[in-house]
Amino acid sequence: MSVGKPIPPALLRWAQNVVGPVHRVRDVSHERANSRVWELSCATGKVFAKVAPNAASFARDTRALREVAPGMEPGTAPLLLAADPLQQALLLTPVPGRTAKALSLARAEQRALHRQAGRWLRRFHGGTWELSAQDHADAAAEVARAAAGADNHLGRAGALIAPEGHRTVQWHAAALGRLGPLPAGFIHGDYQERNWLLDVDALARVFGAVDLERARPHAAVADLVPLACGSWVGRPDLQEAFLDGYGRALTAEEQWALRCLCALDAASAISWGAPHGDLEIVARGRATLARLEVQAA
Repeated sequence: MSVGKPIPPALLRWAQNVVGPVHRVRDVSHERANSRVWELSCATGKVFAKVAPNAASFARDTRALREVAPGMEPGTAPLLLAADPLQQALLLTPVPGRTAKALSLARAEQRALHRQAGRWLRRFHGGTWELSAQDHADAAAEVARAAAGADNHLGRAGALIAPEGHRTVQWHAAALGRLGPLPAGFIHGDYQERNWLLDVDALARVFGAVDLERARPHAAVADLVPLACGSWVGRPDLQEAFLDGYGRALTAEEQWALRCLCALDAASAISWGAPHGDLEIVARGRATLARLEVQAA
């Protein structure tokens, strides 16, 4: 039986070759158009079949699942059961819990969640492995690419961003380009509450995270951008709890980099969100620029 978006027959056949007969399929994709994920119920339990949106995402997801996820605490990150490059498909183990974004948590529980999220991310960034010299070079290139991409975002946004906003983004892009080397890590790439899972039935409220298709070597602080532009706005206690769990404060260079990356994220959010009708992401981008302009005044 299938529920929601139908799973491609070839994908289902491949999955059954790995886990055996599947008796129920449930579409669990994100709302975005290129998200394709199904929960499969089989004799041994549940697994997830995921089709990457493109070859780069498949490569990133596969590397993170093979090299980084196995070093995380058991049950806190998906593990790779199989990968099919032809279909750009992955078969994954489940991570227990409910999406943190859907939970109604008291303020103290929210702080505990962010503390756990910080602890998880520090292990993901560092892990039981080390970045290679090429990874460090790739991380530095990601920072340079982010700074150089400002004009593209602003060009697409055009009049959607006021002249003052254009100047704010350009100033921060230039500032990011002048920063020296930043601590690197293998980042998650989309680290926010929609990708956090909390098993509230477990005695210790076990935290996990999913969706590794944007994972790659980068400045470690880049993973904090969605939080600095989202959950942490007006909640310095959440940022404090997160960094407490992360185990170290940000360096002065990282604090500047985070500010600059937030400005670039705002331009990207507006330039992408407006033509795609995503009013929430556009509002987030505008709010970020407004905060940066006030801080600079």
